[in-house]
Amino acid sequence: MSPSVYRLTGPIGATGTLGLIVLQADETIEQDFRRILPAPDPALYVSRIPSGADLNPDTIAAMEHDLPRAAALFPAAAEFDVVAYACTSGTTLIGPARVADLVQGACTARDVADPLTAARAALRTLGVGAIALVSPYIAPVAGPVRRAFEASGHPVTATVSFGEEVESRVARIDPASIRAAALEAGAAPGTEAVFLSCTNLRTFDVIDDLEAALGLPVISSNQALAWYMMRAIGLSCPAGAPGRLFRARS
Repeated sequence: MSPSVYRLTGPIGATGTLGLIVLQADETIEQDFRRILPAPDPALYVSRIPSGADLNPDTIAAMEHDLPRAAALFPAAAEFDVVAYACTSGTTLIGPARVADLVQGACTARDVADPLTAARAALRTLGVGAIALVSPYIAPVAGPVRRAFEASGHPVTATVSFGEEVESRVARIDPASIRAAALEAGAAPGTEAVFLSCTNLRTFDVIDDLEAALGLPVISSNQALAWYMMRAIGLSCPAGAPGRLFRARS
């Protein structure tokens, strides 16, 4: 065997390097990100975190323990512009600051994102105050999300929940059911926007239709997180991106 001369080149992501820490049971967010991120750049790496068959405060607490391990599974040589923990409810119960500390302690990440922080930034960009909330989960999981928005200056006019506890069923919730729930929530007096909470909900195909029907901005966890991460690396709105958010001026 004769040795061959080679040289090293730069990272795969010329415009940026992104990481997603995705719940083991989540079937939706990777598909949404593939739809919205321009190919083949930026680079996108995905790690999984154990999430349990049911999503409840106890399984979310266990994810706090597993977050560093999931972040440590990213390629060690990659220098990430943004790494996101892709769980709205998990971030709410663990806390965005704690999530950032756990992730940055285990991988090289210039910034850490999460759906709650991204949604709050989206609401500020759109100039939105009061929101209506749609959640797939039981009250002990949906309630803290509501309180988190209210604590950041976004009163919640209505909360509509599917009361689901089995995580594997969330990705099977029909988008038509999500649309109906959003129309119900968005009809509450004083509502200025609707937030569709959960990275496992299949929301992308109903956002534009809902905005037209309600006359209000509609924001979903995956949409807000993709927008936040793309904005962090200077990517502009891709063609076909759902919702007013991607057309708003920061």
